[in-house]
Amino acid sequence: MRAMGKPKIFVLDTNVILHDHKAIRHFQDNDLVIPVAVIEELDKFKKGNDALAYNARGFVRDIDRIAEGKTFAKGGLPIGKGLGTIKIEPNHPFPEKYAGMFTDDIPDHRILATAMWVRDNHPGIFTALVTKDINLRIKAKAVGMEVQDYLTDKLEDEKVENTLREVQERTLDGALMQALAYGPETSLDWKKVTDSRPSANQLYKFHWESSDKGSVCARYDEDRDRIVLVKSREAYGIRPRNDEQMIALDALLNPRVELVSLTGGAGTGKTLLALAAALEQEKEYEQIILSRPTVVLGNQDLGFLPGDQKAKMGPFLQPLMDNLNVIKGQFRPNSKEALRIESMLTQEKLIIEPLAYIRGRSLGKCYFIIDEAQNLTPHEMKTIITRAGEGTKMVFTGDIFQIDQPYLDQWSNGLTHLGEKMAGQKLFQHVFLRKGERSRLSELASKLL
Repeated sequence: MRAMGKPKIFVLDTNVILHDHKAIRHFQDNDLVIPVAVIEELDKFKKGNDALAYNARGFVRDIDRIAEGKTFAKGGLPIGKGLGTIKIEPNHPFPEKYAGMFTDDIPDHRILATAMWVRDNHPGIFTALVTKDINLRIKAKAVGMEVQDYLTDKLEDEKVENTLREVQERTLDGALMQALAYGPETSLDWKKVTDSRPSANQLYKFHWESSDKGSVCARYDEDRDRIVLVKSREAYGIRPRNDEQMIALDALLNPRVELVSLTGGAGTGKTLLALAAALEQEKEYEQIILSRPTVVLGNQDLGFLPGDQKAKMGPFLQPLMDNLNVIKGQFRPNSKEALRIESMLTQEKLIIEPLAYIRGRSLGKCYFIIDEAQNLTPHEMKTIITRAGEGTKMVFTGDIFQIDQPYLDQWSNGLTHLGEKMAGQKLFQHVFLRKGERSRLSELASKLL
């Protein structure tokens, strides 16, 4: 969105601000227009603890600081050094040619009409409406209005694909495979495998020259400066069922890897493995927290649901309880493992709560699992991770192809950004789980339906 010659004019839709309340600082020296209809919509979102409310309040406070002691009546106000101006524009009707095209008086139509007015009153200056709403983009194109998606935090297809191809497959001769799989150090000098030093926690799947001998998994350990064998391990009664699960469990149980992201489709075991690893290491942490973002259809507040807070949150948190029950089901009801889980729940060492209630907390020495993380924006992801105190491990799980937030997609969600931006960091490991292990029926439906 860098200006060429004259500054361009971008008219921002409400969803851009709700997605990133600092969006106005990402348009270089171009000028911005905020229709009054956007301010009216933001007013409806500003109450509550969720991310939409946080972004609405953050934007309004920013605008208030910019406009302190000034008005928007005569023109735009400077946003900051090296940036353009911003103006709050009253609502305007559609041009007469399109007056009967949109009969419903809704915010989207008022925003589009105002964008067209701004364009028509600034001839010779490139003007575009910026929105993450696909339907509004289609309507804008129908009336000849230039329209764009908000692309500041949107990754390219190639970078998204890279987060799904983190395992390198190689064939090694028998001597190297023997040393890696059965040698006293179960590791290899990376120079015997590749010409350049691997990035931290680079994952490998090595095959024997004789194809009938199978393969072994490994990762580059930056501390040892060697490629080390990934061994099959068990966590609280849960054993990995495939290579990707084995690699994931290795990362989840590794105390030196403080940030883990697990992606994959339904039934691949992402949340189950994360929870089992947390329970296996519960003595190392003061608290285990399971959470997920609450996505309510139609952006409705949770208040419309019946019951008290616990009852309202029940449907959102039940999948986490289901995974906990799967682990408990591995043991007899009166076994020490099952009783320990009940004790952790009672003493609130193991808690399950919505992500909105985590905001503002400092999370020290805890194992923090965030499920359905694909529904987080990149800004929310950053906000959560910066809550981590000393001794905390964070695990994000989700499926970037199953997003419930209306203005996020596989290129712009927080989980994709986490995998791309953190790749190669010693404290981080990403694993993409390909194979469904919930049931044969689940896997068949995932492939064919």
